[in-house]
Amino acid sequence: MANLTLISTIYNIEPVIVCVTRLSPSKLILLTEENAAEKKLLAEQNIEATFGRIIEIEKKTTSLYDPVSVAKDVADLIEQEQAQGNKIVINVSGGRKPQAFGALFGAYTRSDMVSRIVYVTEEDNTIIDFPILGFDISDTKKTILELIQSGTTSILGIGKGAGISRGMAYNHVRELKAMGYITGEDGYTVTDAGKIAVI
Repeated sequence: MANLTLISTIYNIEPVIVCVTRLSPSKLILLTEENAAEKKLLAEQNIEATFGRIIEIEKKTTSLYDPVSVAKDVADLIEQEQAQGNKIVINVSGGRKPQAFGALFGAYTRSDMVSRIVYVTEEDNTIIDFPILGFDISDTKKTILELIQSGTTSILGIGKGAGISRGMAYNHVRELKAMGYITGEDGYTVTDAGKIAVI
């Protein structure tokens, strides 16, 4: 039977306690940041003191306000835990909203590796399951986003880089714009949504 890893945002201690006691993970990874607020540090210390002898607890330093960076870090954590054969649950109940959204988006980038995404209500500590969504973009579209991120911004250059015709490149770019993953007319820029989609 696979072990369960809980990856969790944290600010208040209660949602993490609810998840640990009800989901029984064998490992807890807390998302934290440099120079965390005193209340958050105290919550982390209390979690470690309460559960540290029962389950493995790890901290992952990430961004507080950059959802793209958080999504990348969470996607990496998901891959590492899945490679060890662990089931993965993401708790987005605590922490600042940009960090919680980043964790959610990171789960979406690895939707095939995540068992559950949960949120604990403040009123009655009910665990709500969020839908597990994915970005579902083709390899060609992903390649185009990566090309644009690396500085290729002309349709001709995108077509050559992706190994497709100029017409196909134009169609993919048009679709990526409609999806909200890129902006621009003559030169293109990848949006934050696009940056997350290629993680």
